[in-house]
Amino acid sequence: MKERTRIAVVGVGNDYRHDDGVGWAVVGRLRERAAARPLPPGTALATCDGDPGRLISLWEHAELALIVDAAHTHPGSPGRVHRIELDSARLAQPPTTSSHGLGLGEAVELARVLDRLPGRLVVYAVEGADCSLGTGLSHAVAEAVGPLVESVELDIVRHRDAAARG
Repeated sequence: MKERTRIAVVGVGNDYRHDDGVGWAVVGRLRERAAARPLPPGTALATCDGDPGRLISLWEHAELALIVDAAHTHPGSPGRVHRIELDSARLAQPPTTSSHGLGLGEAVELARVLDRLPGRLVVYAVEGADCSLGTGLSHAVAEAVGPLVESVELDIVRHRDAAARG
């Protein structure tokens, strides 16, 4: 029997569109750190291009889903991280689509309609500077990766500790 995913960490984006690859960079760093400091059992690390069906399949049975994605803001402050905890309140529809075609908001709404939301959903949105074709993060976004990895790990520990008490 497959172990149930209790915590899903999903890096959303495209590693070939500069800062849009920040979610993939965070998941990559988490994988590296997990080799020395294992994550709690039932924690899954994944990357996704943002397709709503794939996102839903990655988080649908999780108690906690942590999503890391690039935010496209104009004007923006590249490297600034927004932590958004989504609850049962309906998300406002964004005025434009993301670089993924359909955005995270649409995936959440679809999951809500299908009753496939995780128990708790936390989104880390990182303001980007450059989403043109190419690899590598801008300096400001690359500088945000380390602290963001620590924030995600802290969310995982908090969840684990609350589950142990609970």
